Amino acid sequence: VLVALARGPSAAPAVVVARACRAARDLDCSAVRAAADTMLGPRPPLTTPGLAPQLAARLLPDGTRGAVRTTIDYDIQRLAIDALTRQLTAIGARNARDGAAVVVDNASGEILAWVGSAGPQSTAGEVDGVTAPRQAGSTLKPQLYALAIERRLLTAASVLRDEPVDLDTASGLYIPQNYDRSFRGPVSVRSALGNSLNVPAVRALLLVGVDGFRDRLYDVGYRGINREGDYYGFSLALGSAEVTMLEQAAAFRALALGGRAGALRVVPGAAPGLKQVIDPGAAAIVRDILSDPAARTATFGEDNGLELPFAAAVKTGTSKALRDNWCIGFTRRFTVAVWVGNFEGDPMVGVSGTSGAAPAWAAILRGLHRDTDTGFALPPGVITAPVRFAPAIEPPRRELFLAGTEQPVIAVTDPATARPRLLSPADGTVVAIDPDIPMPRQRVTIRAQGSLPGLHLTLDGRRLGSGLTALWAPIPGVHVVALTDGRHVLDRARLVVR
Repeated sequence: VLVALARGPSAAPAVVVARACRAARDLDCSAVRAAADTMLGPRPPLTTPGLAPQLAARLLPDGTRGAVRTTIDYDIQRLAIDALTRQLTAIGARNARDGAAVVVDNASGEILAWVGSAGPQSTAGEVDGVTAPRQAGSTLKPQLYALAIERRLLTAASVLRDEPVDLDTASGLYIPQNYDRSFRGPVSVRSALGNSLNVPAVRALLLVGVDGFRDRLYDVGYRGINREGDYYGFSLALGSAEVTMLEQAAAFRALALGGRAGALRVVPGAAPGLKQVIDPGAAAIVRDILSDPAARTATFGEDNGLELPFAAAVKTGTSKALRDNWCIGFTRRFTVAVWVGNFEGDPMVGVSGTSGAAPAWAAILRGLHRDTDTGFALPPGVITAPVRFAPAIEPPRRELFLAGTEQPVIAVTDPATARPRLLSPADGTVVAIDPDIPMPRQRVTIRAQGSLPGLHLTLDGRRLGSGLTALWAPIPGVHVVALTDGRHVLDRARLVVR
């Protein structure tokens, strides 16, 4: 072969083989061909494949050549890749092929790991899971409760009823259910958020309003959630909106930083400024709930894979039909977001937040915190006070409150004796008349609760029926529904019909 190459070093491999066979008359030509293939065939790469190919493609688009300095830490990137690859290998039989992860330094906002795709069975490895929009699932609930606590509509000890509820929407009745299809009755906000209960979250959304919640999500970093509130509806509380992993990391970092939000960066430079978008006390209370192992045991059990040997706040989320699986959380120093699913959108089989993304999330944080993290400090304006429930739906405990909102006893009332109020429609509800449905079949359900004598409903000042439930034929325009005892208006809601 070397003799043949001497005659023409740049000759095509086939020409070199032919010349070598003629020169080696006493040798088997197949052996000569094999030697030539070894010598002239494709060379293995001299470098290992890129650790962050999706990020490289983002920073150097359209095949641009060059070098870009980033904030990615080699060891942390390798840690995240290995943790995610191990977990995807473990659950591959459950039709979970793809995963993504980011690690953020909370103080600087620098992205230390950007794993756009991982998984030995992936069929779409070129997709960047860090920037791809996916349904949020329950990962938006911390922001919802932070807003309600900030507005002093709820405390961590407030009681919300986890029981069947149906809500009128423009597209029909919305009937939220919990992940396990069961209901737990009255629960505290700490238990509702820790156990990721859906019905209490929808009740919290009714307090703050869909538009108010949408605005808060946008402010903390979910810039893709930018449509009118009625586009999302009540399901926004349960994460029906699509978000990216970068948005998730930015929003959870804001909780870690006491409610201060700012942009993340992957190229070195001056740290982006931070803006206070969540009340520091509300952020601290939600942070405490998310780092409380006892608050989540009713749904996730004690051995749930979310507990670490240092203080860490965490929230899981699973989208409809098990298509997306999130685990996002933070310590004082780092925020870590992990997603598991399939880029093609087909569902996984029996993969939940604790069995899908959580093991990789926990492994990454263990690798980051080889030393002991010091945990979180409480800001001014947050106090610890004893609280008990009557009747005792939960054991007595010491609870965190915004100063001035503490209550030593939380009375759990029976719905029949609860304060008079409208149940539906919620204030600001928009009802769209469907031209394809006959008008006699289109009705808006108006409901209230209360046991005071003389209670009745009014619509635009006129009495509506004789009880606390009415079916009303919608008329285009702006209307006011009210609950009154004949002397005073006890509750009202604005309703728009289009």
